[in-house]
Amino acid sequence: MSAGGAFGGGRGPRPVPPEKGVFPLDHLHECDLEKKDYISCLKSSGHQSEKCRLFSKKYLECRMEKNLMARQDMSELGFSKETDVQASGDKKSQSIDKRSSE
Repeated sequence: MSAGGAFGGGRGPRPVPPEKGVFPLDHLHECDLEKKDYISCLKSSGHQSEKCRLFSKKYLECRMEKNLMARQDMSELGFSKETDVQASGDKKSQSIDKRSSE
């Protein structure tokens, strides 16, 4: 018989989960609205995520508020004050474009 195996034999060291990228699922759907807004933005922008950064930020903030991920400074997640200002400016120009085309 072999010394190790699939049924309880020596398997070696336990795997270590990654530091980021894995967090609890939202089983109670606490951040569904933010998730749907982000996905809708992705679909309407041709899956260009940089155009949906504001929605991405809101989704991550919701997850942090509901303890679905560890609280972190948004700058550690790639968000800065400049991108917030730029994203809100882009959103305003898009809404102005929509009004002028109607």
